Amino acid sequence: MTVPPGLPHCSSLDELARMVEHGGRLYVRWSRGPRADLGRDAVSTDDLTGVPLPGLSANALEVEPWWGERPVRLWVARRLYDYCHLRRVKAPGIRPWVLRGREVGRGPDNEPLVREVEPVAWVAPGVITEAEEEVNRQHGDWGPLDRGALGGTRS
Repeated sequence: MTVPPGLPHCSSLDELARMVEHGGRLYVRWSRGPRADLGRDAVSTDDLTGVPLPGLSANALEVEPWWGERPVRLWVARRLYDYCHLRRVKAPGIRPWVLRGREVGRGPDNEPLVREVEPVAWVAPGVITEAEEEVNRQHGDWGPLDRGALGGTRS
């Protein structure tokens, strides 16, 4: 995939954490990228029903107030880790990228749906590796939000 002109790469988990601390309301989206997404009127489709959604499905990177003084780095690691399975369960070429946008609703998994999308940065593959390592250092029982991991398939 060709990176859209001017879209930088976020090359470390620390860099992404700094972006979240200073970048306002940011989201991460797992897809083929801004060029593919924005070329189709910036909407997602519900995989189960095929219903078009009123915006792009994404996940908020903004730290929730209840997180308190805990490390932003860990927050961001979890937000990436939760959906890292999409690299293998969706079509080839799926990767994360950071965006700004206006939230217009919620999708079927309660994920934010955003419009007026402004691409911010690609998330380099090494950042995902760092996120996985950060999560693995924690003591809780924690895994990605992967429906396929449960063995569930529809006939």
